[in-house]
Amino acid sequence: MADAGRIRRVVIVGGGTAGWLTAAALSHLLARIVEVHLVESDEIGIVGVGEATIPQIRTYNGALGIDENAFMQATQGTFKLGIAFLNWRRLGHSYLHTFGDTGMPLGRTPFHHYWLRARADARFADLWAFNPNARAAGSGRFSRTPFAMGSRTGVVAHAFHFDAALYAGFLRNFAQAAGVARTEGKIVAVNQNPESGFVTSVRLESGDEVSGDLFIDCSGFRGLLIEGALKTGYQDWSHWLPCDRAWAVPTRNVAPARPYTQSIAHTAGWQWRIPLQHRTGNGHVFCSAYVSEDEARETLMNNLEGEPLAEPRLIRFLTGRRNRFWNRNVVALGLASGFLEPLESTSIHLIQSGVSRLLALFPHTGIDPAQVEEYNRQCSLEFERIRDFIILHYHATERTDSAFWRDRRAMTIPEVLAHKMALFAANGVIYRDQEDLFTESSWLQVMLGQGIDPRGYHPMADQLPEGDLAGFLSDLNSVIARAVDAMPTHEDYIAAHCAAAKP
Repeated sequence: MADAGRIRRVVIVGGGTAGWLTAAALSHLLARIVEVHLVESDEIGIVGVGEATIPQIRTYNGALGIDENAFMQATQGTFKLGIAFLNWRRLGHSYLHTFGDTGMPLGRTPFHHYWLRARADARFADLWAFNPNARAAGSGRFSRTPFAMGSRTGVVAHAFHFDAALYAGFLRNFAQAAGVARTEGKIVAVNQNPESGFVTSVRLESGDEVSGDLFIDCSGFRGLLIEGALKTGYQDWSHWLPCDRAWAVPTRNVAPARPYTQSIAHTAGWQWRIPLQHRTGNGHVFCSAYVSEDEARETLMNNLEGEPLAEPRLIRFLTGRRNRFWNRNVVALGLASGFLEPLESTSIHLIQSGVSRLLALFPHTGIDPAQVEEYNRQCSLEFERIRDFIILHYHATERTDSAFWRDRRAMTIPEVLAHKMALFAANGVIYRDQEDLFTESSWLQVMLGQGIDPRGYHPMADQLPEGDLAGFLSDLNSVIARAVDAMPTHEDYIAAHCAAAKP
């Protein structure tokens, strides 16, 4: 058990998205159980750029009772239906990785096996024709209204794009209204119990000390508590994901915001475009072993769609994770816990899932090793599965136009990922374990999009007579097309429901 016993006071070190997201959740869901105190310094900047998310953020917002339209207005948000990948499989090729289901199953056989059987017919060759999100994204449309899809109800699954700094401010207001105490100041020392090594307090430049029973490290890459004080150690994954830098710059909008993120592969990395209501977030993630910082900056600036609104900012990172996410009485969240490049927009989700696990395993009567080990087990598996999904984009490529891409094709990948790719390549089987964030539809879209073509399909797909299969696919295609055609444009939907004030 912890030497401090009962957990009465939680201290969050660091603000930004990670700190205030954590503070908002703990103050709202543990309001009468613990006191929440956050320490941050205005002198220390945050790594906030235009953020893209995945649909799980809606579960978090719902748990806190956050109104979606108010949230969108406060953060200059737009809706996100998925990610468009350009030049990843090969130069000139593009595909979508969207949220939600692709098609609908017949009995216990997943839809894509029926599609694999029928795809030789030109009418059914495009998998994404059976994906409502892909159809809506392609036509720039959006709606939150469910629609009939055969015997089921169809929806356009969505997440958000928003301004990270505005999001942190929104969460700060929410958390402080719920009772979170904030102390402004730069931490200069971390005090620990000499016997247990538990953190007891942090000392500020002013000489004041903030004590607590449980500490949440949201101090960013430096990991002030988890690494600076506890020397937890870090697993370096750069041999699989070698990109170690990113240039980021905002630009003026030049067209209506797309309802999806763009990821554009370049010679030694990739570029993001994240459309917001008031501007567009841009960045170039790259590997400094293959291209210089100056060259990478030039690539980004030459591929912008609008006028830059600031000077590009350089961010350095090392892909990987802490050896332990929870060490003694310190839990690391956000960049303090590890870093996975934002290719699949998982950064905020990893904070939220870390908070959710902490709530599920909250050490109310004291920190027990079994709870700590279970938390670390679950976080480790989720990080590793997301890591593998990102590696898939790099490894399953046909590109040979640069050393960076040739090396990614040739690298040895984790065994779990190699097994998933082999299963799919054989007969279209998709295996997803409990801690895998990404659904079967996600794996399907990215594996096919990157060029992994199954040699066969499940034999149960042959149970359906050919005429019935053609009718089923034709009807499904038509239902989705009618539903999307009835939707307003993304721009009109925002104007009607959640337009933000002009900056």
